[in-house]
Parts: sequence; structure tokens; C-alpha cells
Amino acid sequence: MTTDSAPDAARRTYSYLGPAGTFTEAALSQVPEARNQIWKPVRNVAEALDDVVQGRSDAAMIAIENSVDGGVSTAQDALATMPGIRIVGEYLVPVSFVLVARPGTSLADVSLVAAHPVAYAQCLIWLGRELPAHAHLPASSNVASALGLIDGSSDADAAIAPPGILEHHDLQLLAEDIGDNRQAVTRFVLVQRTVTPPPPTGADKTSLIVELPQEYPGALMEMLEQFATRGINLSLLASRPVGDALGRYRFVIDADGHIQDERMADALMGLRRFSPKVIFLGSYPRADRVINRYPDRYSDDVFVEARDWLRSLVAGEPEA
Repeated sequence: MTTDSAPDAARRTYSYLGPAGTFTEAALSQVPEARNQIWKPVRNVAEALDDVVQGRSDAAMIAIENSVDGGVSTAQDALATMPGIRIVGEYLVPVSFVLVARPGTSLADVSLVAAHPVAYAQCLIWLGRELPAHAHLPASSNVASALGLIDGSSDADAAIAPPGILEHHDLQLLAEDIGDNRQAVTRFVLVQRTVTPPPPTGADKTSLIVELPQEYPGALMEMLEQFATRGINLSLLASRPVGDALGRYRFVIDADGHIQDERMADALMGLRRFSPKVIFLGSYPRADRVINRYPDRYSDDVFVEARDWLRSLVAGEPEA
């Protein structure tokens, strides 16, 4: 999305999973500062992140989690292995799907369905009921699955796509609202090169990737205690293989709060002492803007008072 009111040199560039019409583009449309800027469609998450790291784009929008299918493993693994990335915001997009085909096709003609793997997983109940003998042809994006029908590059008989595809292309609608969960939502994050985190709002989230130091009984519990003993709720805890040996895992974590919160800063220092590798992905406003709640004993003032008390003891000052 661009306008002709300003030269390209004056615009910022945003990478997103294309082509135009994807859910990722819908997420990018929620970013006020991205409007009237250059939107660059890319083929995969790694390309979007590499655009940011290499300076070809100022930011990238990527899908990170779905309410039905869980974490997007390709995005989590890319964030774990590409340094110099920070998440600066998150955005939620309601998800619904249609089944489309070339004009003249009927549902009875369909045996091969093109779909992005995440979209396919969210339509399995409908597909199993209506097309029990179908096969799946993976596509690079929800829109690309349908475009392959139009340009002849796909052998599929039909495609799972966003409803908006029908506004831009001449396709036959075979079925609508085929998702298994009407409340499905995909969470997207906007990433930039390493920057200072946005200031705390009181409704914030901190994303991390943490590796366990070694396998021993209670190692995972010790990691989780860094948050529990400081009153920090975890909204996401997912494991991903490190890849260098069997049984080695890293943990993708979303924690309620901001790095400038005393309790979160204290937890991060605890993690740093505990783990050989802690990747700070960013602190940023929650998409739902829900204020983080915690007991009074975990307020910033309590942490500051405890630190001042310890310093007074070290300094030999009389206790009040």
C-alpha cells in the first residue's frame, strides 16, 4: 500500500507475507504508522525477518500464534536464530475461510485442496465431513493457494482462502465459513531491528526465548519459578527443539508485564543467572489492552523498598 503524495525515500518499508489480501496484510493495516507507506509482500517469515535485519525493510509483520493451532513454529524458530530483532507491537486478526475453485467447478469435483498448512489445520473437521477423500497441497500463503488456481500453476481442484479473495479475483465460491472454530484468531507481531522498547502502558507483554542450562530434575520448574516468585503470569509457554541434539529444547515465553517493571526486570536477571541463553524479543503493548493485574506485594514500590532496605544493611545504617 503506497500513495503518490511522497517520494519513496520519505516512506518506511514494511514486509509482510504476501501476496496482497493475506491475513498478514490485514494485520499490517491495523498499524497507524504503516498507512501510506511501502508495503512489500514476501514469500515466507524468514525472508520478512531478513529484510529487517539487512535493512531492506524498516519493519515486518509476521504471524506468531493462532488460537486454534497454537504457536507458528517457523516464526518462533526464526526469532530464536536471527539476532538483532525486537517485537514492538502485536495485533489480532479474526480468521475465517472460504473454499474457492475455478469457475464451473462443483464441490463434487474436488479431490485436491490447496491451503496454507495453518489454514488447513483449522478446517479439518469441515474437510473431513464434506471431502473425506481429499488430499492436501501445501501453499505458501492463504492467498497464494487461490492464485495458483487462476494462473494455472497449481494442480489443485480448490483452495482454502480468506473471504476477501472473491473481491479481487473471478473464482467460484464452493463453501464459506468452513473454519472449525468461529472464534479463531491469529496473533501477529510487528518486528524491527533492535530498538529501545516502547514505554510501559500498564497493559504490556514481554516475549522471551529461554534455553534450559542442562537436563536435570526440576530444571523447568526452576525456570518457571523465576516468574512465579515475582507474581508474573505467563500467557504463552511453548517448547521448540534446539536442533543440535535429541532432548534439547528452548522455551518460547510471553510474560505479562514490561521490562521496565521492577518485577519483570528482577525476573529477567534471575533468568540470566539460570540460563546459558536468554533471548529478549521485546516488551510491547498487548493487543487486547487488558491491564496487567498482580498482588500489591509485587508492585514496583515493594521491590524498590526491599532493595533500599538491603543497601541500608550493607551500609551499616540503623534499621528504622
